[in-house]
Amino acid sequence: MQRVTPDRPWPLFDVAATRRIEQRATAGLPLHALMQAAGLATARLALALAPHAKNIWIACGPGNNGGDGLEAAMHLRDWGKQVAVTWLGQPASAPADALSSWQRARDVGVVFGDEPPARWDFGIDALLGIGASRAPEGRMAQWIAALNAGAPVLAVDVPSGLNADTGHGMAVRARHTLSLLTLKPGLFTGEGRDAAGEVWFDGLGLVLAEDEPTARLAAPPADAARMHASHKGSYGDVAVIGGAAGMTGAALLAARAALTAGAGRVYAGLLDGGAMAVDASQPELMIRAWDSLDLSAMSVACGCGAGNAARTVLPWVLSTARSLVLDADALNAIAADSQFQSQLQARAQREGRATVMTPHPLEAARLLGSSTAQVQADRIAAARELAQRFGCVVVLKGSGTVVAAPHQVPVINPTGNARLATAGTGDVLAGMVAARLASGAAAFSAACDAVHAHGLAADRWPAGEALTASSLACRP
Repeated sequence: MQRVTPDRPWPLFDVAATRRIEQRATAGLPLHALMQAAGLATARLALALAPHAKNIWIACGPGNNGGDGLEAAMHLRDWGKQVAVTWLGQPASAPADALSSWQRARDVGVVFGDEPPARWDFGIDALLGIGASRAPEGRMAQWIAALNAGAPVLAVDVPSGLNADTGHGMAVRARHTLSLLTLKPGLFTGEGRDAAGEVWFDGLGLVLAEDEPTARLAAPPADAARMHASHKGSYGDVAVIGGAAGMTGAALLAARAALTAGAGRVYAGLLDGGAMAVDASQPELMIRAWDSLDLSAMSVACGCGAGNAARTVLPWVLSTARSLVLDADALNAIAADSQFQSQLQARAQREGRATVMTPHPLEAARLLGSSTAQVQADRIAAARELAQRFGCVVVLKGSGTVVAAPHQVPVINPTGNARLATAGTGDVLAGMVAARLASGAAAFSAACDAVHAHGLAADRWPAGEALTASSLACRP
């Protein structure tokens, strides 16, 4: 059993892939062996997480997830815990494995009740797992509400009510989740991060054939040593095109972040009509007229604070930038103009013209002609559709940022927290991506590495210190 930490590219498998893997695994095992292993793993983790808990409520659903909970109940009872089980199943309709576990639990004296116990100091959610197909209702919904209102909860496989593939749905809010056999993508994006809490993984002792994963978790960037025999030109040039009148801060945040992320030189092509000549707090930035820059050898971040002026600069940027990060108002302009969309699609056909789009859910919805709710309902699918439509790398920001590209397994970022929900942090990310592109990194790697580093900075932020975009931009 392992705690899932953001230190490796953990493979993630959707429900369909998990069921295929499970079928192959059970084909060579004795009957009921996998459920018994799952129950033992659940009981062991519960004991480790709450060694002093006396009264444990195990809420079991009618399917095999409930069977896992019934198996755990037997072990915890044997280990001296006061265990109360509520079961939504019926002997006449329960799956064979779950029915076997129910009979064994009854035979050894596990206490069953029709309603949650009056007092419990640790809960185990074994209601649905990956079997959720619709919103819970009736007694199941009532038990989910009771789990959410009580003591700490360990969810078995997936918090009940959460879509294991998408991370969407109102669900049990677990303190911990034990994902069995495979890790599921829904645990790491959308509402899944709040529902799952700390995620643990147990492969149940099986050595599985390597399947193509549905997605992966982003891994930390590799350390990139800077050679002594190098100079500022060795690390590339970044141009930030944005910052219309009244919004220059957004462009300056992106530019400062690009400097901090290691770009050799950073130019700010502001759209403020020449009002700013120097950034006194960051004099390393070179302020230039936007139309005086030669973008053909530069990594460009376009759109931060650009306002309506984005429409003026986009034809030039799309046609000339060597590598390109499109953010904020550049994305809104593309969403509203089919000519820009065609130009972006044509850019994807040109060799050596890397493009990364960094939309938040509303911007993604505009680009897809859908709604924010639809994007959030399946973030992985939305990111993949955008990447396919425009032929570029897409960074769909939010809880569990998704990075997608044509012909690539999507990546979900495990770092970051709600402290990033403040104005300007997206501009900082755009600058970080642009700096990595300037160094020569491939677009997909540049996006994954920047997103991981951006989130990790927030995770390591000192307690009690406000996280602002300007302070984040200056953190290495």
